[in-house]
Amino acid sequence: MVNKGVGVFVCLVIIALDITAGILGIRAEAAQNEEKHLRLWLFECKQPSQEAYNLGFAAIVLLIVAHVLANLLSGCTACSHEEIHKASLGRQLSLLSLFFTWVILAVALGLLVIGTKANHKSNASCGLSHHHFLSIGGILCFVHSLLSIAYYVTATASIH
Repeated sequence: MVNKGVGVFVCLVIIALDITAGILGIRAEAAQNEEKHLRLWLFECKQPSQEAYNLGFAAIVLLIVAHVLANLLSGCTACSHEEIHKASLGRQLSLLSLFFTWVILAVALGLLVIGTKANHKSNASCGLSHHHFLSIGGILCFVHSLLSIAYYVTATASIH
């Protein structure tokens, strides 16, 4: 059985990692917007920002660490299709929050990677605008935090 103090500590660590990742994603967007750029509809020519790249990369790492911690420390809740229908409401909520946690992770990670990669080049580039990818990815880190905590709480409660 998991100690309540340990559970609260795990939740606080996951929240801190996700919130920090979100803030870094938003700050990366701000750093990217400070660079020179020329925009025409969906196309944009801009200078990459090393600061935006570093902040975006840090946000990616923190989001992944938060996700891994939430999944490893929550215990195994995967089960067969038949077991899902027979499972308790708590177990079903746990699986539902696990599913949405993975969906939000995929979207947030994709946006952060695209925004960060756009700032990795050593010279100016022109192409489709990657406007707001970093900030939207950062905002989704906050959503990931809520879903990860919901998953952790429901998974540990359904185990015990």
